[in-house]
Amino acid sequence: MKPFGLYLVMTDPLVGYEECARAAVECRVRMLQLRMKKASDAAFLDMAVKIRAITQNSETLFIVNDRVDIARAADADGVHLGQDDMPLQEARARWPAEGKIFGLSTHNLGQACAAVMQNPDYIGVGPVFPTPTKEIPDPAVGLEGLRKILQAVSLPAVAIGGITPENLPDVLAHGAQNFAVVRAVTKSPDPRAAIQRLLRTAGIEQILWPRVV
Repeated sequence: MKPFGLYLVMTDPLVGYEECARAAVECRVRMLQLRMKKASDAAFLDMAVKIRAITQNSETLFIVNDRVDIARAADADGVHLGQDDMPLQEARARWPAEGKIFGLSTHNLGQACAAVMQNPDYIGVGPVFPTPTKEIPDPAVGLEGLRKILQAVSLPAVAIGGITPENLPDVLAHGAQNFAVVRAVTKSPDPRAAIQRLLRTAGIEQILWPRVV
């Protein structure tokens, strides 16, 4: 995958999932993930279909967290799997459609190296910093841990976990080309402004894909 910079993970956005997704599309965010850990299957699928409609024919790729069945039913662009989800090989067998993206979370150097054998399209690396996003968080890898993982693994990687506009320059300085945020955008009453601030901080507007006319 080409470097894409900002990867936005939507979990309970302050302005609602649909408005947050519209902001991502308008700001030309390349990767957008829907994460609804506590939602019912019906509610998750309903929202996935709505987000698919918002991102359809845009530059924003739509990724569903954890659930291959929901990603497939909504015709998302891909699915992101955790270490405790179904194996990547099984997920691909269940969703063999051409061109779909399969991401995999990794939380330490061992998991990142093991991921190479599974050949996901990208890996998540983190949490870089402590974060309350998960009920049982994994230990933070820190900036030096992030650097070591990025140097050891050739897979496209996305730094994630506690990233803010304030610490983003350090994350990029330690080798990250792509970075994921949750609260830095979803807890803002103005997600467009929050996204634009992150893009300015990272100086990555130039690597966004050309605007579709």
